[in-house]
Amino acid sequence: MKISNPCCESIPTPQKAKLDGSSDEGSDLDPVLLVSGMGGSILQTKKKSFGLQTRVWVRLLLADLEFRQKLWSLYNPETGYTESLDDSTEIVVPEDDYGLYAIDILDPSVFVKLIHLTEVYHFHDMIDMLIGCGYKKGTTLFGYGYDFRQSIRIDKLMDGLKEKLEVAYKASGGRKVNIISHSMGGLLVMSFMSLNNDVFLKYVNKWICIACPFQGAPGCINDSLLTGLQFVDGFESFFFVSRWTMHQLLIECPSVYEMLPNPEFQWKKQPEIQVWQKQTKDGDIFVNLESYGPIENVALFEEALRHNELSYGGKKVALPFNLSILKWATGTRQILNKAQLPTGISFYNIFGTSCDTPFDVCYGSETSAIEDLSEVCHTMPQYSYVDGDGTVPAESAKADGFDAVDRVAVSGSHRGLLRDKKVFQLIQNWLGVAVKASNHKITSKVMDAGSR
Repeated sequence: MKISNPCCESIPTPQKAKLDGSSDEGSDLDPVLLVSGMGGSILQTKKKSFGLQTRVWVRLLLADLEFRQKLWSLYNPETGYTESLDDSTEIVVPEDDYGLYAIDILDPSVFVKLIHLTEVYHFHDMIDMLIGCGYKKGTTLFGYGYDFRQSIRIDKLMDGLKEKLEVAYKASGGRKVNIISHSMGGLLVMSFMSLNNDVFLKYVNKWICIACPFQGAPGCINDSLLTGLQFVDGFESFFFVSRWTMHQLLIECPSVYEMLPNPEFQWKKQPEIQVWQKQTKDGDIFVNLESYGPIENVALFEEALRHNELSYGGKKVALPFNLSILKWATGTRQILNKAQLPTGISFYNIFGTSCDTPFDVCYGSETSAIEDLSEVCHTMPQYSYVDGDGTVPAESAKADGFDAVDRVAVSGSHRGLLRDKKVFQLIQNWLGVAVKASNHKITSKVMDAGSR
């Protein structure tokens, strides 16, 4: 075990990978499969009646409107799936470009390219880097995007990952696959490994994990369930999905519950949600700072979200804290806690440092206390910070529990690690490749699917 620390619109027709193992440029390399994380895949809505598709995530123009109409969802405890309130459409992930299109530039519109919004240039730079090292799309380079609203152990996601591994294995002539996962994608791979250990051993050679919340992302996830999430900051946020709109989706997403802080992990300090609460006793008013740990916070979530609702189609839809999802997520955490790395598979872990990362979350203040806990959902939080990548604490990201070949700290932000030169150097070293000399710039082709 080793820890290192280097210095701190029309939609294109899907292409099919070769399955005959024929020789081609880059065929001497073991195939690479890129697996995205939370919010890291393009999602499109498809009309059930005539198949018209529109990109709903990610988009800047008309983002909030499209999000509310097409992506707001409810969890179905009978099926285990989160299902869109708009029952005339279904959510699909584009499979174009061997799965790479969906995880490349998440909003590949002309507008985004003009302002070069790096926040949505997801795996783009890494895809270019790998192509520069000789990897070839459809032979040795593939992507796996998925509906990240769903549980990381739901059948559709597990079957999709298995299919991708099989395609990459066959297309490369029977070479085992090297997985590179980001963020929640690492938990998905970990879940697959635990539930399909024999399949994982058959198809996988190396697994490189980047910025994975192995033990949860306490500050960000706790606050996401209470007040929401702002995916894009700064001026661009005015064009994007609002924090509250995002909040109303996340409450019904099993994947979010599955990233709550692991109560069984031996944290240096237990993560807490703190609330300055106003209480009255015998006519006197008291203000107390109440603290809720990873187990006690369930009672807080229930009370704070008891009146939460949204308006959809002229009707009110109740969205309290979902105990059915919590029960499912608890089962997922048990699966993750028992995951074992099969003998013969090399595991590498890159985690981000040097960024202030939310850990404890506090609502209200001593002079402006919360009287009713439902007020928490309309209160901007204050954080206590720890070292990490701005989203996942380093303590969580490096606690994979596996016998890693290398475990490396890199100074960088959560999404920024996907375009970090030090990360690229590590990946090249671990894969045993290097960028080839070229007289022209390598650019992965990205077309605009559904900017209408």
